[in-house]
Amino acid sequence: MKYVIVLGDGMADEPISELGGQTPLAYARTENLDALSAVSEIGMVHTIPDGMKPGSDTANLSVMGYDPKVYYSGRSPLEALSIGVPMKETDVALRCNLVTISEQEDISFEEQSILDHSAGEISTEEAAVLLEAVRRELETETYHFYVGTSYRHCLIWERGQVLELTQPHDIPGQVIGPHLPGDGVLCEMMKKSYEILKRHPLNEERRRQGLRPANCCWFWGAGTKPLLSDFREAHQKKGVMISAVDLLKGIAVGAGMDNIQVEGANGGLHTNYEGKAAAAVKALTEDGYDFAYIHVEAPDEMGHQGSVEKKIQAIENIDTRVIKPLKEGLDRSGEPYRLLVLPDHPTPIRVRTHTSDDVPFLLYDSREDTGAAGREDRPHYNEKEAAETGIRVEKGHELIRKLFCCTTQ
Repeated sequence: MKYVIVLGDGMADEPISELGGQTPLAYARTENLDALSAVSEIGMVHTIPDGMKPGSDTANLSVMGYDPKVYYSGRSPLEALSIGVPMKETDVALRCNLVTISEQEDISFEEQSILDHSAGEISTEEAAVLLEAVRRELETETYHFYVGTSYRHCLIWERGQVLELTQPHDIPGQVIGPHLPGDGVLCEMMKKSYEILKRHPLNEERRRQGLRPANCCWFWGAGTKPLLSDFREAHQKKGVMISAVDLLKGIAVGAGMDNIQVEGANGGLHTNYEGKAAAAVKALTEDGYDFAYIHVEAPDEMGHQGSVEKKIQAIENIDTRVIKPLKEGLDRSGEPYRLLVLPDHPTPIRVRTHTSDDVPFLLYDSREDTGAAGREDRPHYNEKEAAETGIRVEKGHELIRKLFCCTTQ
């Protein structure tokens, strides 16, 4: 038996008036998910423990079977694991986003506004050039910069403090002053990074091309070195992670899972969907893995951008370019498999950030696929119809037990 999770990051949403009161997931053309829903268990799951902030870190830990209240030590340390940062017990890791803030003349840095948390989904290659310019000016014996993926990078603060810091994707369009770090050194580093980056030649070229400049480092997600239990020991499954995002790769490293790097997978709308599906099929049918976790970041990014159209496109891409080839490839192998599809959390267009609401899941077992019989009266895979089934998993970290054929408590 093989097992797969397809995680559409931030795919869940709220009803939107311009979609006739439907969510993007309900509105999108998802023929393959609809076909699966006819022969699957559909329900809702609560992935964010009460009292914790909604984020891809806590939510994906839940989906992976790790109780965030036990295992969560901060977001950035998980990403640091992915990029091979040698964290000590006394280190604090922080996410270092390359963001776009306004460049209004005659006002202070604190009065500028944040325009884009991802600097137009800047490439890793360009980001590395800019971060190197910052590193040369700002790195000390206490603060060390490390390149990650796209706009997502890492700052290690030796003997640092775990501070409450604002996520940049929570404050699009807002003045940054009230959201800057309370720590004076971190705040001054952000301000200096703005001076270094806003006139960097690479950003000048980006402006000429009509792209947003990556003109400031934004620190958030502070935490200490994580310690996850071994996934294979816990579940007796050899697992592999397929993601373009350092956070997910870091969870895999901490859990003792392998990572597969897919060429062209970039965490954006135009990622290599087919490549992720093909990598999972190969891992499960040829390379001896029992479990594959396919993470697709695109719906979350489009939610942060506030684009209804692009979020729908991302969902449809998952349906036609991940779900379809994945199922076809696994069916050809002849080996039975179980497939779990879900978001980690909602990223509603209305708020352009994460919420803690329940998310819909679809659990398919190839052994129980009876074809089209009864399809008309079965729920489709979306938030409303999943909730109407009455099936709900209260503790997100127990959902994986359903995938592995165990009942939740």
